[in-house]
This record gives sequence, C-alpha cells and structure tokens, in this order.
Amino acid sequence: MRVWIVFLLCLAGHAMAAPETEVGANPVQVEIGEFDEAIDIVEDVVTENACLNYHCKKGKVCEVDESNTPMCVCQDPSTCPPVEGDFEHVCGTDNKTYESSCHFFATKCTLEGTKKGHKLHLDYIGSCKLIEPCLDSELTEFPLRMRDWLKNVLVTLYERDEDNNLLTEKQKLRVKKIYENEKRLQAGDHSLDLLAHDFEKNYNMYIFPVHWQFGQLDQHPVDGYLTHTELAPLRAPLIPMEHCTTRFFEQCDADADKYIALEEWAACFGLKDQDVDKDLII
Repeated sequence: MRVWIVFLLCLAGHAMAAPETEVGANPVQVEIGEFDEAIDIVEDVVTENACLNYHCKKGKVCEVDESNTPMCVCQDPSTCPPVEGDFEHVCGTDNKTYESSCHFFATKCTLEGTKKGHKLHLDYIGSCKLIEPCLDSELTEFPLRMRDWLKNVLVTLYERDEDNNLLTEKQKLRVKKIYENEKRLQAGDHSLDLLAHDFEKNYNMYIFPVHWQFGQLDQHPVDGYLTHTELAPLRAPLIPMEHCTTRFFEQCDADADKYIALEEWAACFGLKDQDVDKDLII
C-alpha cells in the first residue's frame, strides 16, 4: 500500500507543477496522448507548409507528395528523439522492450494491416520483466486497495487545489463531502481487513471516486465504454507495481466484448447496481 501512496504523491506533485493539465484530470495516470493510437485529427488549413496543421496519430509523421498534399506515413524509429534513460523504456504486449513510446508506435505502424500489428499494444511503462501470475486470492484483494487509492487521489487533489486547476467545481463539491467526513479512513498502510471493513461501513464515500476514474479514462470517444487504448494511461504505470492489474481489468469485461461499460466497471469495484449513475461522471 505504501508504494501506492508514494506513487500518488509524486505524480500529484507533478500535476501541481504543470498548469497545462486539464482541470479535473487524474495526475496518477500518464498523459493519454501517449496511448492515442487510433485517432487521426486532420485540420484542413491551407498554409505554406502543408504539414503545419496536419496532425497524425502516434507512430506516423506528415509528409507531402509532389503536389504538396500532406499525408501521414509511418515514422522511421531511427528518427525518434534520443532516449535520456531507461525510464523511457516501454514494454509491448509482444514482451519486447522498446526504447520509448515513440519507438513502439513507429514499429506498430509498420505492422498495420497484419495480425501481429492488430494484437500489438503498449503493455506497461518500463523494461519488460517477469510479472508474477495473479492468484485468485490476490485478485480479490486488488479492488480493496484500488478503491482506497482512488479515494485518496481525490482527497489529495482537493487539499492541493489552491489555484483551482486540479478539480472542477462540481468535482470539488463531491470531494468536499468525503474530505470533511470525520469517519473517513486516512491514507496509510492499512490491512486488507480494515479496508474491507471501511468499504462496508463507509460505502458511500467510494461511489464517486469509482465513477470519477471511469470518466477520466472514457475520452476517445466519450461513449460510456472503455477500450484497451483508453485503459492504457492507468494500466501502464500500475502493472509494474501491481501484478494483478491486467487480470483485474480483463475480469471487468464481464461479457468479453473488449469494451468495459460503466456498469461492468462499477461492479468490478463492488458498487451496487442501484448506485451506478452516469450523472456522477462530471
């Protein structure tokens, strides 16, 4: 549990130092742009440099043809920015370590249209390593820590939101009720029994944090479902620390359709059906 809190405080501190972070965004998940592998945004603006306002998805760069028409082509991995250290390494679902996310997506682009390319995704941040199998007993423990962690993320953001750029006004109103509740379990290295008891005793404190995190991830598009790509900003940093992460999110997809609906997400975290409310995603 302690590593969760340290990770939280470090990344929350980073959010404070970066005013460009969208208000209400979760600082404990990495920038979603790093995983936007399925979105092309094209602005039809006529400029002297045809590529100036022509945007390509990750792994592609803009080039012009003989008629100065811009187009997106696969980036040569050798043109990626120099890597400053091992901390930039990422691990693909092919269990191969890539020097950076740039190198990964450039490689994935060259495999477009192939079975291998379709199955290749960015798995987690850091060099590939042995991830121990998640036992059934461990899987039941994961949501206990995850729920408490999400609650503490919001409380920390509320405490540090002096410039009103970390949470929206509606979010702050919700978190204020949690923050001021005298029964709130303070952040700490708690036993699983205590976490389970607190969830049962103070159930209502956990409803909004679970909905909030879903809203943070449901971005491309905002449709009430989470895809593998949308989950990546949260999954990728967690897997090296929590070896049950992958199995947990796979279990959340109860109907195995490769999409996690809000109802499935809430059920994964132990929320009751009657407490699932799309209006809480603010």
